[in-house]
Amino acid sequence: MFINGEVKSNTVAYADFEKYEDQVITITGTIHNIRMMSDFAFVIVRTARETIQCVYAESFSSYRMTDDVKEECAAKITGKIVAGETKDGSKRYELQIHNIELLSHPAEIPPVVITKKQVNCDLSTKLDFRPVTLRNPKERAIFKLQEGIQRGFREYLTQQNFTEIHSPKINFAGAEGGTNVFKLDYFGKQVYLAQSPQLYKQAMVAVYERVFEIAPVFRAEHHDTSRHLNEYISMDFEMGFIDSFEDIMNMETGVLKYIMNLLKTEYKNEVELLHVELPEITEIPVLKFMDAKEILMKTFKYKPSDMKDFDPEEEQLLGKYAKKQFNSDFIFITHYPSKKRPFYTMDDPEDPEYTLSFDLLFRGLEITSGGQRIHDYNQQVEKMQKLGMNPEEFATYLMLHKYGAPPHGGLGLGLERLTMHLLGAKNVREATMFPRDINRVAP
Repeated sequence: MFINGEVKSNTVAYADFEKYEDQVITITGTIHNIRMMSDFAFVIVRTARETIQCVYAESFSSYRMTDDVKEECAAKITGKIVAGETKDGSKRYELQIHNIELLSHPAEIPPVVITKKQVNCDLSTKLDFRPVTLRNPKERAIFKLQEGIQRGFREYLTQQNFTEIHSPKINFAGAEGGTNVFKLDYFGKQVYLAQSPQLYKQAMVAVYERVFEIAPVFRAEHHDTSRHLNEYISMDFEMGFIDSFEDIMNMETGVLKYIMNLLKTEYKNEVELLHVELPEITEIPVLKFMDAKEILMKTFKYKPSDMKDFDPEEEQLLGKYAKKQFNSDFIFITHYPSKKRPFYTMDDPEDPEYTLSFDLLFRGLEITSGGQRIHDYNQQVEKMQKLGMNPEEFATYLMLHKYGAPPHGGLGLGLERLTMHLLGAKNVREATMFPRDINRVAP
């Protein structure tokens, strides 16, 4: 026997039924639902991306369906493709069952009903039985859509000459500083789970000039909110030889345009099933941080409690402003105060109290942080010392600067937050396959 690397598809997609009309074919899938009528039955088969309606009647063949054909049985179904008409006169295909070969049987009835249009239970129950509830067509469509977001991010950046990298998730120090790091005992040494690939993607700018990564990051934050997770997927890129941090914002705008177009064309079924309103992007407006604060105070009569950052309500108001003023679902906010940005962020030469950095808000929610990085060795060491950091503890990171680095910058885009807001969901856990927060580490 020899293995040649060829694997044939073992099922036929509904889109291909037309060319097999009046022919007998075999599909594989899971029995999703059985609806018994007086003299026939609808057997809905769930395949990897769709549900296919099959019809059983004794008149179709000598096959007789028995009681062991149940929901969640894996099966091979052989039958004839026949065409009918919908109410609007268009063609609709279904499979007249000639035989069902059962490949596996569930040991128990699923604890949650997944055969309805949506899973009708509270979020906690939905997450407790995630391996089951994800089988619901609407639930799983969320993560097919999420695949499209990641795919679009990867494809566009690859086309722009970026190299995909994979940085370590066990690190000697936290990239963002602060106390929100998970500490690990690593063979007697204290190390940390990665808050970000930041220090490594910067190092790789001097190697490849343009790099990106899609990977989990970890934040030991004690938040229990609808928008925070302790593990999430960050889509990062870093690019060298930039003229200004506007190059980073332009690159992200191109990424988002590509992603939305990909979802519109190749994930149309999921977009329609989930009733996703995809944003139209031509260009994205930009506001400086202090200008945004002034708009909040004058236009919305809002009194900020923090002049160094935005609270969730301020972000929502800025989202409304962007929609009304610019007809945009997105808005870049630039020049955040130096006190609120990480140590590697370049200060604005014209006003060092502020930085050459930005956040991107999408429909009133921050989904991206980015900006230009310090590339000069002396400048980076000086800023570390100013912040009370010991540069000697970051010797390996400072190799980038000591031995020469191009002007560069980048960003991190939260996959789950972007997905959540595309869906119009109220909790980021709805857009997380297996959430990890302060209360949940299973399933």
